[in-house]
Amino acid sequence: MDFHFDNTYARELDGFYVQWQGDSAPDAKIVKFNHDLAFELGLDADALNSSDGAAIFAGTIAPTGASPLAQAYAGHQFGGFSPQLGDGRAILLGEIIAKNGTRQDLHLKGSGRTPFSRGGDGKAVLGPVLREYMMGEAMHALNIPTTRALAAVTTGEDILREGYQPGAVLARIASSHLRVGTFQFFAARQENEKLRQLADYAIHRHYPDMANANNPYIALLQSVCAAQAELVAKWMLVGFVHGVMNTDNMTISGETIDYGPCAFIDQYAIDAVYSSIDANGRYAYGNQPKMAKWNLARLAESLLPLIDQNTDRAIEIATVEINKFDETYARHWVNGMRAKIGLSSAHGDDEDLINQLFTSIENQRVDFTQLFRALANATSGNNNDVFALVPNSEGFRAWVSRWQERLTQETINPEERVAAMNAVNPLYIPRNHLVEGALTAAVNDGDMNPFDDLLAVLKHPFTPQSNAETYAKPAPTDFGPYKTFCGT
Repeated sequence: MDFHFDNTYARELDGFYVQWQGDSAPDAKIVKFNHDLAFELGLDADALNSSDGAAIFAGTIAPTGASPLAQAYAGHQFGGFSPQLGDGRAILLGEIIAKNGTRQDLHLKGSGRTPFSRGGDGKAVLGPVLREYMMGEAMHALNIPTTRALAAVTTGEDILREGYQPGAVLARIASSHLRVGTFQFFAARQENEKLRQLADYAIHRHYPDMANANNPYIALLQSVCAAQAELVAKWMLVGFVHGVMNTDNMTISGETIDYGPCAFIDQYAIDAVYSSIDANGRYAYGNQPKMAKWNLARLAESLLPLIDQNTDRAIEIATVEINKFDETYARHWVNGMRAKIGLSSAHGDDEDLINQLFTSIENQRVDFTQLFRALANATSGNNNDVFALVPNSEGFRAWVSRWQERLTQETINPEERVAAMNAVNPLYIPRNHLVEGALTAAVNDGDMNPFDDLLAVLKHPFTPQSNAETYAKPAPTDFGPYKTFCGT
């Protein structure tokens, strides 16, 4: 099986990892294989969707050209710094050169203990593996940068979590697994030459145009800040809550990674929290931009020795760059919100108009996804659907009037406006009750049909599909409150 491996991380970054082999799985079986992604990567899907492929994706067998390793990194977890985390239950199998020439990591999550396990069992179970598979594919369909699953494999083991559950491994694809925490690992040890080596590698891999900048390390910080500002804005625009925005879960590439206790908001609430381990709401929906900036400040701290030999001057430079985050994020968010409410031009009071919308629906138990989809009908003055979603808010009725007046200042054709709004406002998201039902059926009954059916709908989130009305509806009134778990 030819994966077209070219393993620069293993070859160029000696001392940044531990060579490691996954555990042997007693009875590895593929329960879900991503044929579309395999095609994009230039892989032989028929050969991989097999017992031999299952052994590879479980970590039991390393294919020709692989260089399995566990990466070292540190991280702030809920504000507390851990100087050594690393791949405690995962290995980087190798780097694939895809058909389009891009470099993609093939990473196995749940493949067993490594030297970074810190007492954990190194395993994953089927429910969280399938959740990450589904969430990654849903985000990809929503045009949000993300890691993706190539395969989900059961291992034939029963793993103790809350009771015994089927053991599983996720074969994950990412443009890299470089994290803010990777830089923190070497900065905390004051290993500045390794820090420089890592930064040069990250620039070459993700931001090659920055290599010739006057100061490439400032340019690296600028590039990562810009990528993360755009990413988190996209999360906010669809109501996604990551749930565990630790610095070891923030990529240098600007891809969403590590779908653990994540969820999409149903009813709009700025303080929405779903993660069972986020008791204080540190990573609540509305806090995500602030926490992204906080994480990027930790990256800036790590890069200080590279930015300037004079620490005070380095801090001054880095502070300027970090403080640009708010403006960059706001620009992406406001532009995205303009598109969501049907504005094709920019007016000076648009941000106030947008903020007034959210003020008017706070505490109104409004379905976030349905609201924006219904606004398309209201562009022509048909307000019945949106008023039905927000029946008890005079503030919202006032907002609709102001918004419709703002629409009269647009020159776009009305039909084109509706089409443009429907192209950015999803009809289908991974609604929490549907996700939970699909995972329960897969784990408890071995029935993958609900998972497959939901995934098929989520691949086309903006387009109405026949016999899919159920997937666009809110949760039943007896569902909730909803909690998600990280799976470790």
